[in-house]
Amino acid sequence: MLRALRHRNYRLFFIGQGISLVGTWMQGVALPWLVYRMTGSVFLLGVVGFASQIPSLVVAPAAGVVADRANRHRLVTLAQVASALQAAALAVLALAGVIEIWHIIALGILGGLIRGFEIPFRQAFVIDMLDDPQDLPNAIALNSFLVNGARLIGPMLAGFLMGVSEGICFLVNAVSFGAVVVALLAMRLRPRPLRVHTTHPLRDLKEGFLYVAGSPPIRAVLLLMGLLSLLAIPYSVLLPVFAGEVLGGGPHTVGFLVAAGGPSAKISSAAADAAVRMGFLVAAGGLGAVVGAVFLASRRSMLAIPRLIAAASAIFGIGLIAFALSANLYLSVGLLMVVGFGMMVQLVSSNTLLQTVADEDKRGRVMSFHTMAFMGMAPLGSLVAGTMAKILGAPGTVLVCGAVSILGAVVFAAGLGRIHRALRPMLEAKGYVTPDTPE
Repeated sequence: MLRALRHRNYRLFFIGQGISLVGTWMQGVALPWLVYRMTGSVFLLGVVGFASQIPSLVVAPAAGVVADRANRHRLVTLAQVASALQAAALAVLALAGVIEIWHIIALGILGGLIRGFEIPFRQAFVIDMLDDPQDLPNAIALNSFLVNGARLIGPMLAGFLMGVSEGICFLVNAVSFGAVVVALLAMRLRPRPLRVHTTHPLRDLKEGFLYVAGSPPIRAVLLLMGLLSLLAIPYSVLLPVFAGEVLGGGPHTVGFLVAAGGPSAKISSAAADAAVRMGFLVAAGGLGAVVGAVFLASRRSMLAIPRLIAAASAIFGIGLIAFALSANLYLSVGLLMVVGFGMMVQLVSSNTLLQTVADEDKRGRVMSFHTMAFMGMAPLGSLVAGTMAKILGAPGTVLVCGAVSILGAVVFAAGLGRIHRALRPMLEAKGYVTPDTPE
């Protein structure tokens, strides 16, 4: 289950990224809470989510072309440094007490531009860290375990520190990027031969689009991911509403916060209690996602991935519907574990399939379309979720999110036969399965 860690470069990345991701999750929880505390507006939660993610939809195609042409190691390092600077700017404004909503939106756009480039760079770079490409699926699953292990720690820490100042969470995030930068600089990589490109970048982009559109497995996975990112995954932007209004907390959460050193006099006990509940809700989804990542890391069958994607999408949707109907904090935490499990198995299985079957010279472009489907659709989804919540309320909106996920699972499952017929020869050509490997 840990076989990818035998590769020195990936091991360095795993450690450095693990430290950095704790800070990333702290900021990810603190930022929407800060917006909600400042404005009390569900709609502005959607606007901030939109502003921080929409740039990915615009720049990801260019990032994919660059990733297939340039030194991915250098690109990933530069993107991490830029992310650190963006987090530091948020920290300075928040700790100085001068931050305003337009600062958050502007820095969110900047962060979205950085992520739009960084995600395709990093995902295409994973295979360069491995001496044996056969360990790629395990490396992807372990990275997802890492992301969601940090999701357990980061939101909990953020729940405590937000009672003092959200700016502390931003500062921790800025400092934590140093760990992954050091890890990247310590790697010893074999030179990856770069092709001399004589074609125009737009022609390369068109080539990548035709490649994706002409592959049934890749096309089906990206379409399902785009649907979920648009109309299901944005449930997460409404968690502050559930923490602050839908789910009741008790004095034990406030006492827990005070025992940990907060809150300060400038935040009410009710707001502090809601901040802790927010941390628990996000961390609960992370725990379910960790279980999902461990489950995937222990699997070796590549041919079963499409069925896993369909089943996980259905589990995700069922969990969301149940969560929307719950008014009990403890039940909701348990249901978010189910939601986290389903979402993680779906996302990691999709990522694994894409990176496994993609041709090496098109890997960056394939992952850029993945970024568009996942990150690019999310801002539109955040805007839709914020708007729907004003009409249907947060529970009603999450109920719709769950129904969409189940519908997507059914449609995807209906095409499994076609997907499997196209997938087997692709996996056989890369040595992941043999002609007699059972499905």
